[in-house]
Amino acid sequence: MIKLKAALASVAVAGAMAAVSTPTLARDTINIVGSSTVYPFATVVAERFGRNTDFPTPKLESTGSGGGLKLFCAGIGTQHPDITNASRRMKSSEFELCQSNGVKDIVEVKIGSDGIVLASSKEAENLDISLEQLFLALAKEVPDPNGGDRLVANPYQNWSEVDASLPNKPIRVMGPPPTSGTRDAFVELAMEGGCEEIPMIDAMEKDAKEQVCQSIREDGAFVEAGENDNLIVQKLAADTSSYGIFGYSFLEENTGTLQAATINGMEPTMENISSDAYPVARSLWFYVKKAHVGVVPGIAEYVAEFTSEGTWGNNGYLADVGLIPLARSARMQASENANNMQTMTGNEL
Repeated sequence: MIKLKAALASVAVAGAMAAVSTPTLARDTINIVGSSTVYPFATVVAERFGRNTDFPTPKLESTGSGGGLKLFCAGIGTQHPDITNASRRMKSSEFELCQSNGVKDIVEVKIGSDGIVLASSKEAENLDISLEQLFLALAKEVPDPNGGDRLVANPYQNWSEVDASLPNKPIRVMGPPPTSGTRDAFVELAMEGGCEEIPMIDAMEKDAKEQVCQSIREDGAFVEAGENDNLIVQKLAADTSSYGIFGYSFLEENTGTLQAATINGMEPTMENISSDAYPVARSLWFYVKKAHVGVVPGIAEYVAEFTSEGTWGNNGYLADVGLIPLARSARMQASENANNMQTMTGNEL
């Protein structure tokens, strides 16, 4: 944890210096934006890259996956980012945005796996919850608990009102905003997964069903806590009445103070996440703007560093800070594609 904090501080200082000293249209520092979940991993790579090569330490900014892809796809030129991190795969609409703005050649790199956890202070009552119960606790609209075939504004105030097996305490969950890839993945895997367990909703027309399944309540039970997952971690340590949603790596870094809920009977362990047994597991990515390779020094070398076995392998230094590696064969193929700067066609999405 101390090493990770030191790396974050090092890159923050380097990034700030680069922002001051480097002209907008003629820079020699790699500019990386995107996911707050991938940010700690990319930061460790950037810090080592800056220390062990002749290239400046890349500048990183945590903007969220959606925000990073929007910046990345805005155009070609050194006023735009070179790389964006994402805790979900690029959407077809984002690929099309890139294409329309001249960002034609994009290299996609899948770096590993992560799980989204529902965590709390170790002093709090831990949850053993199903996806259906989680949906009922956090959805904007739910089936009328009094019966009938209609949806109502979520009436549940306490967890125990959702199910008697859950704690008799107010529902209060801190989580990421809509610009976050963690939020996108949580909605897709947890909210939609739980929604589909409810026959009345599952039988709805597709568009209406999506609207219900993807909407999170806005009455104070769910609190948008910003893009900085560390802030959620800090708040949970001091507030035993709340739960928080963030990536597994942040739990791994704070096992002394935090615990994670069991979801659908599965704990978020490295083994359960890598095998997809844990129901809220997802993949992590970064995207490279090929047109900037050779223009901004060090991009190809940074990619080579990130995709080396000593970095992202089973015994690589990123495993020490919580990255769950891809299977060896998948890593080897991803490394080959990345280092050859193989570009996307859009058909992958």
